[in-house]
Amino acid sequence: MSAAVQDERSAPLGRTPQDRPAARSGVSAWAGLPDALHAEWTKLRTVSSTAWLLLVAIAFTIGTGAVTSSIVQCPASCQADPAKISLTGVMLGQATIAVLAVVVMTSEYSTGMIRTTLTAIPRRSTALAAKAAVLTAVVLAAGTIAVLGSVLAGEILLPGHGFTAAHGFGPLTLVHGPVLRAAAGSVLYLWLIAMLSLGIAAAVRESGVATTLVLGLLYVLPIIGSTILNPHWERRFQRYSPMDAGLAIQATRNLVKLPVGPWEGLGVLACWAAVAMLAGWGSLRWRDA
Repeated sequence: MSAAVQDERSAPLGRTPQDRPAARSGVSAWAGLPDALHAEWTKLRTVSSTAWLLLVAIAFTIGTGAVTSSIVQCPASCQADPAKISLTGVMLGQATIAVLAVVVMTSEYSTGMIRTTLTAIPRRSTALAAKAAVLTAVVLAAGTIAVLGSVLAGEILLPGHGFTAAHGFGPLTLVHGPVLRAAAGSVLYLWLIAMLSLGIAAAVRESGVATTLVLGLLYVLPIIGSTILNPHWERRFQRYSPMDAGLAIQATRNLVKLPVGPWEGLGVLACWAAVAMLAGWGSLRWRDA
């Protein structure tokens, strides 16, 4: 038997001897990213819960903001921040975004599909990057719709409740720099919440555990800080709590009174998300599926 025939028979199924040198030469970790993105987008858009969760996130965000804008009155609450009032719904909509991000990761473990995914995309960094990229696209789109709707509702409703130039308030419009920063920052906030949730889900792999951890960080941690700490330490605690720090981006008035600045607060949340994604990558990289 010739050496060529032996080489042909010893090659793995579906790979010729001519292919092997290229494989051994070090293919880029991102070589399969386009196919991975296509696969993740197909999985995400063909699951009915994705659309429902995004619609609920948009409805909760806009609806809560509109209700709050229709209740708060000035001069009774003339120290309030109109931008934060109109964007109150982000605090509720983030829960749905977190659940979506958790489901994107943990549903594959619960069904066993993760083995198929990692067989088709052996480089686990690429698989996680594709999930993050597709999730980023849908969350930014939904977040933009939700935030714009909330600002529009506030722009319509708040002037009728005393938030006018006569009481020292400027127009709630995206032309105003601080309002634009609050709106754009709120969209980024929702994206960072999605990345935080995706990272935690990749690390723990259980839907219930991941959801509990994420919602605990967002809602329970601030309550603990406000109940067990004195005012001095509560303020310090708020500087590093992911939700308290991240939502500082919505403030447009009395910035010097904030525990942390708007962009600094969003940076704190970004650090939380980065650590979570790193933990998720490590779990996906080193643990068996």
